[in-house]
Amino acid sequence: MKRILIVTGQSGSGKSSALQVLEDLGYYCIDNLPLALLPEIVAKLDQENSLEQLALGVDVRSTGADLQEFDHVFEQLQRHGSVDVIYLTTQDQELIARFSASRRPHPLAARFKSLNECIQEEKLLLLPIQLRSTVHIDTTDKSVHDLKHTLLYKLGQTDNLIVILQSFGYKHGIPLDADYVFDVRHLPNPHWDLELRKFSGLDQPVQNFLENCDQVEEMFQDIKQFLDKWLPAFAEGHRHYITVSIGCTGGQHRSVYIVDRLKKALEAKWSVQVLHREMKHWS
Repeated sequence: MKRILIVTGQSGSGKSSALQVLEDLGYYCIDNLPLALLPEIVAKLDQENSLEQLALGVDVRSTGADLQEFDHVFEQLQRHGSVDVIYLTTQDQELIARFSASRRPHPLAARFKSLNECIQEEKLLLLPIQLRSTVHIDTTDKSVHDLKHTLLYKLGQTDNLIVILQSFGYKHGIPLDADYVFDVRHLPNPHWDLELRKFSGLDQPVQNFLENCDQVEEMFQDIKQFLDKWLPAFAEGHRHYITVSIGCTGGQHRSVYIVDRLKKALEAKWSVQVLHREMKHWS
């Protein structure tokens, strides 16, 4: 067996949807078996089948004792192929809204009085798995289509490192799935120029404004030099992806401009994907 994916995360964060996406990609999927049984089942599948891609859904319905033994289970699975852990997370308020909309009980509802208590306890129970995660996806603002798009980016289908450059606005929250976050809110803000406010960092008027600022050039060069130095180390470590997030206040001007320039600077050497998270908010 060449590749094993463990798909886990908070209840309501999209684990079932992620497994459906992986099934569409050709993975043999098994969901909600006790952790302690997984090594035996995977060994049997590896012996009797010619499977190359296997996805295992794991959640808090496994016993607490099983979850605490995750490191041991992980090491046993590594005997049968490369193992990655996909951890899905969602902001608490969004999880509460999803459970309210679906009217389904949380898996821990029988043990705690409030949904918030269930969510906090689940985070603690899943911590041993989260610490092993190699792919971390925040699904707070993602539709099923967005989740599929992100999985395709982050998993990749080759051994080449994929660099995901993401612009975002701090007023909409920090992305939880970023490997590196750079804050560019200290740079001159085109938003305060009424003529520029309607544009984005992809438009020439905003680009002209920012290109005339020494601070902007210094910040861009510092981020680029950091990535030029450390991306090769990630690639040598057989990482499939790295997410670099650039944030300004609203995610429309400065962060978008820096991401656009970084893409042009890096794409000659790396496979680069760009996500402008706040595009839906642009005026």
